[in-house]
This record gives sequence, C-alpha cells and structure tokens, in this order.
Amino acid sequence: MDEVRKKYQEQVARRIITALEKRRMTGSYAPTVVQAKEEVLTMIPRGSRVYRCGSTSLTEIGLWEAVKALPEVEVIDPYLPGLSFEEGLQERRRGLTADMMITGTNAITLDGVLVNLDGMGNRVAAMAFGPRKVIIIVGMNKVVPDLETAFKRVKHHAAPLNNIRYGLPNPCTETGLCSDCRAPTRICNSWSVLEGQMIKDRIHVKLVGEALGY
Repeated sequence: MDEVRKKYQEQVARRIITALEKRRMTGSYAPTVVQAKEEVLTMIPRGSRVYRCGSTSLTEIGLWEAVKALPEVEVIDPYLPGLSFEEGLQERRRGLTADMMITGTNAITLDGVLVNLDGMGNRVAAMAFGPRKVIIIVGMNKVVPDLETAFKRVKHHAAPLNNIRYGLPNPCTETGLCSDCRAPTRICNSWSVLEGQMIKDRIHVKLVGEALGY
C-alpha cells in the first residue's frame, strides 16, 4: 500500500472509531489482515464459546482455523460439513448464547452505523443481542458515507455477490442484479441498523486497511 493511501485509510478509520465510541461501541484499526487477525485472536479468552457466522471476510483471512486451534476454545459452527438443515438451525440457536461472536458487516458508515441484511436472520439477531461480546471485522472497502449509500451497497453489491457465492437459484444469481425477488431462496429478508449499544463496549469493530469480503 502506498503512503498516501495508507495515511488516508488511517484518517478515515480514526473518524469511524471516534464515532463508535460516541455510540457506546469500541473500535481499532489494523493496516493489514495479518495484524488484524493476530489482534483479534488475542481478544478471545480461554474457555470461550465462539459463534461462527457466515462471513467471507473471516474466511479470507483464515480466522476460523486459527480460532479452532486456540486452547480451550469451542467454536459453535453451523457450517460444519455433514450437518443437516435442522442441526444447522440448532447450532445457530446455540450461537445466541455464546460468550463471543465474530463476524463481518455488509456496510459501515463514516459516523459508525453498522448496516446488515440477512436471509435467515441469525447473524443480525446475534449482533443485536445474545452473545456477551461481538467482534466485527471490517475491510475499509465497506465504508460508506451515509445510511442511504449503505442500503444501496448492501442491496445492489453485497447481496448479489453473496447469492452467486452460495449458488442460490434466484434472479440475483442469474443476472448479478437485485430484482427485489420473492424467491424461496431469497437472502434479503432481515435488515439490521445498529446505531449503538446499551451494553457499553459489547461490540468491538476491527477496521482493516485492506479490502475484505463483499
């Protein structure tokens, strides 16, 4: 990363972190995915039950392999191969009572608002309430100026890409464009706009100076 871009990313990250603190959340910045991964791993106490949610960002940095290698840490993983649909649902329900959840976000505004859209709703539900601690890893490519832009980014960028990633049979997968479908496999069902937290510092946002996820 050149010095101009590096300085710009750091300045934007500082602004967002200040905004998060006003919303009773915390934030930190890592210029690289390597540093971000190392710092997040140090935030997981021994004996923790950690909930895994679907996130390309976390998969890209190899986080879950590293978390599972931590001593005395249990990963609640609804994505384990071989789980039936009902077993996956049960793991998602267990995740709501986890000690910690680690996930990504679809968008974050300059003033610290987190915007997400789910198919099943387990991720947005757990971000809002349930796990005692939530760590959100966010590539700077997901920073947007305001809520209006966040909604557009999620609906017309993140959602079609995730449909293609999952290979779901719906219009997004076929055209790459949102048609506001009503397909049974629709993943645009549950919106979440997190403007703050009553439980101070429950949410920590780890901003990363590289592009991550969709």
